[in-house]
Amino acid sequence: MNKPMTYAGFYHDKHGVTMLARVVLDGWLFGFIPETEDCAGWQLGQMQVLTDKIEAEWDKYGNLPSRLPIELRERHEVLYKMAVARAREKGWDPELGEDE
Repeated sequence: MNKPMTYAGFYHDKHGVTMLARVVLDGWLFGFIPETEDCAGWQLGQMQVLTDKIEAEWDKYGNLPSRLPIELRERHEVLYKMAVARAREKGWDPELGEDE
């Protein structure tokens, strides 16, 4: 039997701005998971459940950070600045495509 696919976790992500890393960031942003949880070892089905909650929440704001209430907008900025800084430290180049 095959071992289920799992996520490495935000802090072990390839660079921290992958699709799954953004799910973790938004999970923190909206309070769906505590910031002590980086989803390491989560099966992809668990990540999908979290993704569905996040998508429903983003829909309330038209999927635009600029439409978030001020507290969430500021929190979004902090989280994503941290993620981009970490990603750059790991060699991420925003100019490269998804397949790098």
